[in-house]
Amino acid sequence: MEANTRGTGRLPAAFLTPGSSSFMDFLSDHSPEMLPGKRVLPPVQGHVEAPHGTTIVAATFPGGVVLAGDRRATMGNMIAQRDIEKVFPADEYSAVGIAGTAGLAVEMVKLFQLELEHFEKVEGTTLSLEGKANRLSTMIRGNLGMAMQGLAVVPLFAGYDVDREKGRIFSYDVTGGRSEEHGFAATGSGSIFARGSMKKLYREDLTEQETTTLVIQALYDAADDDSATGGPDMARRIFPIVTVITEDGFRRLTEAESSELARSILERRLEQPDGPRASLL
Repeated sequence: MEANTRGTGRLPAAFLTPGSSSFMDFLSDHSPEMLPGKRVLPPVQGHVEAPHGTTIVAATFPGGVVLAGDRRATMGNMIAQRDIEKVFPADEYSAVGIAGTAGLAVEMVKLFQLELEHFEKVEGTTLSLEGKANRLSTMIRGNLGMAMQGLAVVPLFAGYDVDREKGRIFSYDVTGGRSEEHGFAATGSGSIFARGSMKKLYREDLTEQETTTLVIQALYDAADDDSATGGPDMARRIFPIVTVITEDGFRRLTEAESSELARSILERRLEQPDGPRASLL
């Protein structure tokens, strides 16, 4: 009660004067059990399946970056969810796409959003894009214990760097190791097929419209060869989530925009099932 009277009468003084601009550090000091990586898993026998998100892709263009993801979550050989959302805004100028254990990944994204918001409120300014990428790396590293038990989270982070005036992409491994990707990147079970698709079609001078088409083509190719990746579902009107980040901030394509792109690609695939061809030379 003494601690309470030093604050507002409701909260301890330490809660009102955080010593760090990092919300994760604050949480580690006061309620570490609330951090995903600090939780103790109950003892289990045998293998336990959890829903997993799959393929995320990103590509830069002059003036910004596009981040997109399919909508399927799998649990072993079963489809756990057909319309899961895997791409989220991190703040006004960045976004994160999740692959891996779906429940933990969504929780990590929410904590990352709160981390960036907390920093801005405490410091009165936003983190640089590099700083945001580093913060996410720390969070992934904190989940290493879970990852070693099969509950890994491997996101793809993209944003518009207001200092360099261009879009940038960062990929991660389960240990929190961070790499900046140039041009395009993919993560998740269908990433090898999506990356191969973008490798042949990507150009540095693509427009925003062409880049959104590129990422949907890549997701289509991933779904064509990876059963864990879901392609456009015309019957249920489930289409990839596509987001664009420019100097104007984060924008998610409307369902009408993404469905129109998906339909045009499907129509072309009726003529060319394997998709567009790149030049030999």
